[in-house]
Amino acid sequence: MITIDKTRTRIGWIGTGVMGQSMCRHLIEQGFQTHVTNRTKAKAQPLIDLGATWKETPEEVAQNSDVIFTIVGFPKDVEEVYSGETGILKGAKPGSVVVDMTTTQPTLAQTIDRAAKQKGVFAVDAPVSGGDVGARNATLSIMVGGDKETVTALTPLFEILGSQIVYQGPAGSGQHTKMCNQIVIAGTMIGMCESLLYGQKAGLDLEVMLSSITGGAAACWSLTNLAPRILKDEFDTGFFVEHFVKDMGIALEEARLMDLALPGLALVNQLYQAVMAHGGARMGTQALMRALKQLNNVG
Repeated sequence: MITIDKTRTRIGWIGTGVMGQSMCRHLIEQGFQTHVTNRTKAKAQPLIDLGATWKETPEEVAQNSDVIFTIVGFPKDVEEVYSGETGILKGAKPGSVVVDMTTTQPTLAQTIDRAAKQKGVFAVDAPVSGGDVGARNATLSIMVGGDKETVTALTPLFEILGSQIVYQGPAGSGQHTKMCNQIVIAGTMIGMCESLLYGQKAGLDLEVMLSSITGGAAACWSLTNLAPRILKDEFDTGFFVEHFVKDMGIALEEARLMDLALPGLALVNQLYQAVMAHGGARMGTQALMRALKQLNNVG
């Protein structure tokens, strides 16, 4: 079993987007030798400037790393990164650990786990919640699935990235937990936006209104972190709409497989599809407010 030691443990990091860049930076700043790759090298340049070593492929990252983290966009990206012609599992050494922090299907996490075991590699699924703010501040909630002994060994690394690390169970359990998280967020997002819309129509000072309800029973992460962005018309930062739509699609499909009806989630998914249709795929999830304003003809 791997033992984490910043003088010997080599880190691999694949995916240096909004979340991944901040997360990888924390490990570099803690002194870990780090190897990175990304579809676009320019997005990894800030990490290279901090001392990370650039590698051309996920396979090369795996060949030079003991623990390989991935946080990419979509399930197809995860499949390519792990099982493609130059994928992680082509280069990973027996005894190394792969940690997928992308939000993806629980079944895919289980598939990766089985494929990794065939090579003597340990696999962990560890999706996160907390958005770009949590990534920058290392306050993410990390939901972890996989072999418990492996997860325990990795805890020192997780503690550099987040403030709440909870073991959920065997492979795929972290992803199932993330689906629960996204279902809750879907409900709170529509509630937050409708609240602001109602307050606007009622003629309230929205900042004053928020100062009251964020301290009561309505308090939630979205209200505290995203409502102020909406008031400033900041829609271009945060967790991308297209990624949230992907997550809701996964949750709805998993629910269908369990013969479970989730009408609230289905409604929010439709509204976000409208945001996508109006060019908002790469906006933050708070852009839901735009769709609701259009629906109500509110400026």
